[in-house]
Amino acid sequence: MKQSETPAARSTAPLCSRKKGRGEGSDPPRGCALALTHIRHCAPIRRVAPLLALLLGAAPAVAAERRAFTLDDISRIEALSEPALSPDGRWVAYTVARDDTTADENFSDLWLASLDGRERVQLTHTAKVSESMPRWSPDGQWLAFLSARDDADELDQVWLLPRAGGESQRLTAMKGGVSDYVWSADGKRLALIASDPQDDVETPKADRKPRPIVIDRYQFKEDVTGYLSRKRTHLYAFTLATKQSVLLTPGDHDELSPAWSPDGRHVAYVTKRGADPDRHLNFDLYLVDPDQPGKERQLTHFSGADLDPDWESRPAWSPDSRRIAYLQGGEDRWIYYAPWQLAVVDVASGKSRIPAPIDRMFTKPRWSADGRAIYALVEHSRSTWLSRIDPDSGEVEPLTSGPRFDIDFDLDARSVVLLSSDALNPTRLTVLDGRGRKERPLARHNAWLDEVQLQVPREITFASRDGTRIDGFLTLPAQHASGQRHPTILRIHGGPVYQFSHEFMADWQLFAANGYAVVAANPRGSSGRGFEFSKTIYAAWGGVDTEDVLAAVDHAVELGVADPQRLGVGGWSYGGILTDFVIAKDTRFKAAISGAGAANALGTWGTDQYVREYTLELGTPWANTDAYLRVSYPLLHADRIRTPTLFMVGSEDYNVPVNGSEQMYQALRVLEVPTELVIYPDQYHGIDRPSFVRDKFARYLAWYDRYLKAPSP
Repeated sequence: MKQSETPAARSTAPLCSRKKGRGEGSDPPRGCALALTHIRHCAPIRRVAPLLALLLGAAPAVAAERRAFTLDDISRIEALSEPALSPDGRWVAYTVARDDTTADENFSDLWLASLDGRERVQLTHTAKVSESMPRWSPDGQWLAFLSARDDADELDQVWLLPRAGGESQRLTAMKGGVSDYVWSADGKRLALIASDPQDDVETPKADRKPRPIVIDRYQFKEDVTGYLSRKRTHLYAFTLATKQSVLLTPGDHDELSPAWSPDGRHVAYVTKRGADPDRHLNFDLYLVDPDQPGKERQLTHFSGADLDPDWESRPAWSPDSRRIAYLQGGEDRWIYYAPWQLAVVDVASGKSRIPAPIDRMFTKPRWSADGRAIYALVEHSRSTWLSRIDPDSGEVEPLTSGPRFDIDFDLDARSVVLLSSDALNPTRLTVLDGRGRKERPLARHNAWLDEVQLQVPREITFASRDGTRIDGFLTLPAQHASGQRHPTILRIHGGPVYQFSHEFMADWQLFAANGYAVVAANPRGSSGRGFEFSKTIYAAWGGVDTEDVLAAVDHAVELGVADPQRLGVGGWSYGGILTDFVIAKDTRFKAAISGAGAANALGTWGTDQYVREYTLELGTPWANTDAYLRVSYPLLHADRIRTPTLFMVGSEDYNVPVNGSEQMYQALRVLEVPTELVIYPDQYHGIDRPSFVRDKFARYLAWYDRYLKAPSP
């Protein structure tokens, strides 16, 4: 259940991106499933007033010509991803995702920017088709990418664009399509991840007849993919000169995230093995000699996830091909609650270690060109920074700082190119020169936002009802004046192991532009504050995390910003789940929006993609019925709900299926509580059709306006 509202997260990556768990952010991406004595952090309003003058005050002075953020602006936002430095260090290729409101689809194109900041060129201009995953050949003469151009089945293949100029040419013709690839060091071969073809692939798509869906797998469904068959994704070696591919890893298992060693002798990849790989999360790194198909070697043996592909990181070879940097999760039982640690394995011996055990989340490790350091993104409370890690001493040196969310990067011996977001920028591309001390802009595709009056969220820190410190944000309305109270919306992020960060939040900006204050907390269960903080809600959803988000509302009221008579709440995925808990436990909210949520774990068990995770965290319903009843609190106590609630979901959502929203809608209908149910056809966990995205945000405003815009008594 992990999706994010921010357009910064929108890319050609899988919908399950950035964190593994039941939701991410406050809503799906634009474009990637209880305390002691209550100590309130409260002081009389008269004592808080001086604090308002210092922390909040009036809205900053804004140029008169700046206009308000609108619904139409959401579809204008472009999301940058996948930076790739050219071998000569002069250019960076990257992907730009955009909405085509005429076609009512979203597409991505390839762009190129010079590192001196003087040039920026759009490389592809194809209509109604996307290009993604740009990767340079080692000699810099070709830029490879994935696209479904000229494919009747709309399957991605590898294409080549000549650096010297000319038309792109299709390179591969894998019948099941290509989902990932990497170059060999000599540029003569590719390591491909390709799916097994469908049985009727030789029949034209228009002539194919529907067949019965026969299921015999433990995990039998997955969001976007749909029902899972015995078709697998495997690793192939593809020779450019002959255009021939060789299957390297046959068997009833999947291989993902390939990485070719610099010396050309091995391809590293990630896979799950065992009698039934569907039943566990124990990914491991394997090696194969590309000249000896089927001759594999297991490299890591940790009894938990080593580089789960959902973490969007791949094995990182050291320049001398002797070590691999990767990510290690926790034991299976901790599923997505344990922070992913940076690990290094010695290729010859298979011995691995964690050089910097700092109890924070690492992503996207990369070796420096000299092999003396590892670069990675490191998550902290409310921010993620690019950092340099000494693999010997374990010293972690942040290279960026301040209120920002670093997303991705690439590097060579001279520079680091970096994608990041902040409160005013959905995504931007910069370069860090030398040792990473000076940052220069390279590409800012959303400069038009300079014409828009945007609100910078304020950091807030407060005590929950049992005294636990909670971090969050408060976004003031565009026309806020000191001492003025506003209708206020509590936004709840998904995950649950995720956090609100210093990144562009389209929903917050839209609400602020329409007169709402927005309060957002990172309750217990969130990432950014270590394992103990995250696992507090393990098998106890809706307990202390409900207390924490309610304390955020208390804090906003105490600050004199939130009108206690005009409070709303909402979120997507786990944010929708927790919204259901909030309105079942607290009747003061006048409006709620629960997106892609569920409130009856017994009723949804076996209908989503999380059978492993449910079993690990809650056990089975017949053996641990009480645990399932405990986390089904909202439906079982629906008679306590008084809040008018809008439920929203995609019809094809296998992450948090539609029945979760339907059950709560029906309960409120029975109870005669005002409610509506909106189902978006042909949409998955992330609503991404532009017209539906606009409709969703418009319904947000209409629902909150209906119940929160009336004057306070």
